[in-house]
Amino acid sequence: MSYPPAVRLPYVESLHGHEIADPYRWLEDAGDPATKTWQAEQDTLWLEHAGRLPWRERLRARLAELGQAGQVTPPVWRGERCFELRRDPGQEHPVVRSGERVVLDPMRLDPTGLTTVDGWEPSPDGELLAYQVSKRGEERAELHVLETGTGRAVDGPIHGCRYSPVAWTSRGDGFFYIRFGQGVYRHLLGEPPERDALVFTAGEGASYGLAMSGCGRWLTVSAAPGASAPNELWLADLTGRELRRVQPAGQAHSVAAVAPDGLLYVLTDRDAPRGRICVADPALPGRWTELVPEDPEAVTTSFTVLEGGTLLVARVRHGLSELDLHDQVSGRRTGSIPLPGSGTAGSLTTRPEGGHEAWFTYTDAVTPPAVWRYDARTGAATRWLAAPGPSAPPDVESRQLTCRSKDGTPVRVVVVARRSWPGGPRPAILTGYGGFGRSLTPAYAADSLAWVEAGGVLAIAGLRGGGEEGEAWHRAGMREHKQNVFDDFAAVARLLVAEGWTTPSQLGLWGESNGGLLVGAMLTQHPDLFGAAVCAAPLLDMVRYEHSGLGRAWRQEYGSAEVPEELAWLLAYSPYHHVEPGTAYPATLFTTAAGDTRVDPMHARKMCAALQWASSGGRPVLLRHESGVGHGARAVSRSIAFAADALAFLAAWTGLSDPPRLAGDADRVDAAAGAQLGAGAPQVVTDGALRQEE
Repeated sequence: MSYPPAVRLPYVESLHGHEIADPYRWLEDAGDPATKTWQAEQDTLWLEHAGRLPWRERLRARLAELGQAGQVTPPVWRGERCFELRRDPGQEHPVVRSGERVVLDPMRLDPTGLTTVDGWEPSPDGELLAYQVSKRGEERAELHVLETGTGRAVDGPIHGCRYSPVAWTSRGDGFFYIRFGQGVYRHLLGEPPERDALVFTAGEGASYGLAMSGCGRWLTVSAAPGASAPNELWLADLTGRELRRVQPAGQAHSVAAVAPDGLLYVLTDRDAPRGRICVADPALPGRWTELVPEDPEAVTTSFTVLEGGTLLVARVRHGLSELDLHDQVSGRRTGSIPLPGSGTAGSLTTRPEGGHEAWFTYTDAVTPPAVWRYDARTGAATRWLAAPGPSAPPDVESRQLTCRSKDGTPVRVVVVARRSWPGGPRPAILTGYGGFGRSLTPAYAADSLAWVEAGGVLAIAGLRGGGEEGEAWHRAGMREHKQNVFDDFAAVARLLVAEGWTTPSQLGLWGESNGGLLVGAMLTQHPDLFGAAVCAAPLLDMVRYEHSGLGRAWRQEYGSAEVPEELAWLLAYSPYHHVEPGTAYPATLFTTAAGDTRVDPMHARKMCAALQWASSGGRPVLLRHESGVGHGARAVSRSIAFAADALAFLAAWTGLSDPPRLAGDADRVDAAAGAQLGAGAPQVVTDGALRQEE
């Protein structure tokens, strides 16, 4: 393949005694004419290749069908008003509803579909709705207020509120909110934002959290110096405007709230890496008493207090959800709530004033998210709200396997595949994340099902650096221990081959954001373990990651190139700095978004140029760039187009054969299925695979 020319400059930076070559530094500047020309030529190259992918249009059609399942969330109660976020079949974005009335629809705000709702919170009486919107994926939100009954604009915009929680005052005449990187502010309705009072700050660059008690008296504030750093906690009594410390900075990850029973509850990993629940008097918030101890094998993720002295506690045991019941006084476990399957339960909600009901979502690999209701009076859990649209799960099953990483640590992987497959290796997609304490748990995803339905394998790895086994698991994959994440991923890849699920040439990798860093490390450390990769919105130049996007906020996770010891950690695995000429790299598709304000597309540009220069294997290295979107949410049609392109690329370069049938197909062979992609295209005749979205 002939690639657009990219000049390799003899640029070498001396940093803490290291001589660091950076031949594509010029590609960091998106506005430079040379970069624009190079990007335009890469766009043309990708579109030419994409137009020859046999599966592309058929996958796009099937993804649209599977996506008709829609979306629902647990209810948010304000008095007798019930609010929910819901996306029905055919809608580009979810909308906020109260009953059957649409309160907020982003398509009414912007018919182009380029505006997303990043957050919303009703007032205590449900008469008003504070909401945040951002445009073109840039995640620079504006905060507005409207009347829920009429849709009339009441207040706003307030700028600089990126994904800010909103904590309304008890009278509904104002709220507390967060200005990104600055602190917690109080806003009074009708007042200009420049008059808003700063009520708490932990210094420039800190990240914050807010929670208001149902009675409106107690405001909990958290602050941390980075995305995965231990946080400090404060409790404000709004009747006396007194701020008391719940937890000093640097000790643990903790969240706290005052429940309807008047007690302060704290979920913390202090002295308990898998989490425990403590309780305190709000008047003495720093004096905790342990209520529910740490489970030695499960991570406590959330809880709520119910009428009748019951705590409903959500846990994740080796990547699968559990819901347990505990006595509110003794903390003793009294029972559990059976879930519909081995999947993910999340988003516990109750009424602000308390009560006997709790709502949660449940989903797994073949089950679209539905809302369930638990009644503490009867002990019954029933489905409260089904997914809005139809779904026809394919003949799919999932199982959990375990392998040993390089240092002997057990690593688990969930494998999803068709039950009826006659056996033998087949194309597979292995995905993972391994960072920021974030867990990958089973969930319905149209792209995953479309691939598995075609006969392939999806493997979801629970790697160190994530939260699947608690904070100790997270710490074992961050900073100087980051290599453990890559070793875990390589061990899972070898397991899939050893147990006959796939072969190296049939194995594709998929990772996004921090997961893109994971794929980049695999490309440079183990290019022989797999045949293709999708590297989406990735971090790849770990020497320069702090200089763009939200990089500075991730120093607690990765380390900083400004510190000599930490630069050595980063250089040891930084994918961009380990590209070797003459290596037969797998077929690789980098994807970027023009509006990405978290991870600068420069990472993918530089790595793409380096691999195109170095690769000797004859397989393509391509770059898909998209305008009008960013790192986060996007319109459904945009998501479908992206997934279809990425899956079609992996199908072609892992050897996915023409399927006998996809939904909507006649019994025919698509003429495009015979298109040749070049001498490097694999010729294995088998069926396909898929991923779980981040």
